[in-house]
Amino acid sequence: MTLAALLYAIHALAAVVWVGGMVFAYAVLRPVAGNLQPPDRLVLWNGVFRRFFVWVWHAVVLLPLTGYLIMFGTMGGFAGAGLHVHLMQGLAWIMIAIYLYLFFVPYQRFRAAVGAEDWPVAAGHLAAIRKTVAANMILGLITVLVGSSGQFWG
Repeated sequence: MTLAALLYAIHALAAVVWVGGMVFAYAVLRPVAGNLQPPDRLVLWNGVFRRFFVWVWHAVVLLPLTGYLIMFGTMGGFAGAGLHVHLMQGLAWIMIAIYLYLFFVPYQRFRAAVGAEDWPVAAGHLAAIRKTVAANMILGLITVLVGSSGQFWG
């Protein structure tokens, strides 16, 4: 396996983990968790976020790192990258900014409220997290479409 192949593989896996995790959480886990009573639902989400965000932190580091190594190692830098690479990069930085906001603002407030067993406040922060994840999930899916199809745009 060449270094370029390894970088592409790591890049793709990091994207799958992050975007796929959001799709699973939003489209599968959220509707099922909604059937639980608030304390149980909020404790469940607290555990889910604690574990999932470890994976997202890895993706947040690996995606730009591998992306720029690929761009400068195989495409000749910014000038040699296609439009789809620039779009993917721009969308990725927006996603990272949204994630940083999500992690450091509503998630920290959510964790504190769950820790204090303040269920109504925790539920409000969970609603903010849900909306933020929905926006990032949509951006993530668009980014995957751009990244996977852009080389064929002509």
